[in-house]
Amino acid sequence: MVTRFCGAMLATLALVACNASAPSDAAAQRPAAEKPDLSPAGLDLVPLTIRSGTKSHQFTVEMARSPQEQAQGLMFRTELAPDAGMLFPFPTPKPASFWMKNTVISLDLLFIRADGRIESIAANAVPYSIAPLSSTGPVAAVLELAGGRAAELGIKPGDTVTWRDKR
Repeated sequence: MVTRFCGAMLATLALVACNASAPSDAAAQRPAAEKPDLSPAGLDLVPLTIRSGTKSHQFTVEMARSPQEQAQGLMFRTELAPDAGMLFPFPTPKPASFWMKNTVISLDLLFIRADGRIESIAANAVPYSIAPLSSTGPVAAVLELAGGRAAELGIKPGDTVTWRDKR
């Protein structure tokens, strides 16, 4: 009986000792919100600049690269900081069309050509609307900002958008 008890005790201590190393492993697997280069949704955060005339506007945007990330977009989010946004880059320029289904907050959608110039802006998109918001031609990316932000900053078609992708 004592032998079984000692054996069980040793097994328990070995299990505890193995789990004692878990915190160092857990540090490598911290939630996205604790990693400075990832958004709470687990997307890469990159700096983005919009140049409008002599003014520059700085943003930190989430990169929605995969089809799944792009399909999710900013749906179900209840807020978006004034200097934040989401960028949807495309592998090759194409006509783009978005909708606001399941999107709680109003957004400005900036359609960006391959040369980095804003092609058009769909301002103050209506939350939950399924009406398509489309570019007028092929674009290389779409930037979503908080609704009304483009007008507030004087951003307009023809302005230049640049970002530094980490990939």
